[in-house]
Amino acid sequence: MVIFSVYVVNKAGGLIYQYDNYVPRAEAEKTFSYPLDLVLKHHDEKVIVSFGQRDGIRVGHAVLSINGVDVMGKSTAEGKDILEYLKDPANYPVSIRFGRARLSSNEKLMLASMFHSCELFDQNLKGALEIAEKAGNFGAGS
Repeated sequence: MVIFSVYVVNKAGGLIYQYDNYVPRAEAEKTFSYPLDLVLKHHDEKVIVSFGQRDGIRVGHAVLSINGVDVMGKSTAEGKDILEYLKDPANYPVSIRFGRARLSSNEKLMLASMFHSCELFDQNLKGALEIAEKAGNFGAGS
């Protein structure tokens, strides 16, 4: 069994420690000519594929690099918006690498919060079931 991530959450729901054993899966790099035959959109400070999966590029994959230079969120290394950069025919042919983007700090906090909520729900459910077992059966048959 493989452990992909470790999250340590305190009783108040705060994230104390987090470790990602991140191994990029299914990265695909392809050289495109104008016009781009994939539909890209901004989503959570990333540029992702929203339509037109092919050649290992899937819907939901993020743009990781353009012409071998890593991108920073929604911008190229030069600070230009990725979607604006790809609309310009002068920038073609262009090599784009796609793959699953790493979780942002905010996404990690939201995930830890979800784990905390699930644990609280589980504790409350166990307590309610113990009380119901002690109380006996209720209903028409009792």
